[in-house]
Amino acid sequence: MELIADILLAAGAIGAGVYCFVLGRRLNRFNDLEKGVGGAVAILSAQVDDLNRTLVAAQQTAAASAQSLTELTKRAEDMSRRLELQMAALHDIPTAASQKAAPQAPVAPTATTSPNTTNPSTPMFARRSHQTTGDTA
Repeated sequence: MELIADILLAAGAIGAGVYCFVLGRRLNRFNDLEKGVGGAVAILSAQVDDLNRTLVAAQQTAAASAQSLTELTKRAEDMSRRLELQMAALHDIPTAASQKAAPQAPVAPTATTSPNTTNPSTPMFARRSHQTTGDTA
């Protein structure tokens, strides 16, 4: 009886050894960095790092774009104010009909004034009415 118990005990030990050997090989394949879950974890970790770098770059680009857009918006608001001021100044200029009623003598350029300088008595901007006149242009 002892002999049978010893044989069964040895068979159990050999079976446990084979089981541990097979389990060890499977565990090594499982943790392999190229094919197993270890490789998948390593790849996912690398992808997370790449995504973090891309996210930081995108945030920096967005911040620069927002700053540029803010500056352009301020410039556009300033230009809008200037245009509104010029449009308001145009309303103060007399119309063509009132200019015909009181004609002004043309000012001839002198040697001291160049033709490119403006005469302070003549307006910089003039409003033209859409009335039909005798000349067609």
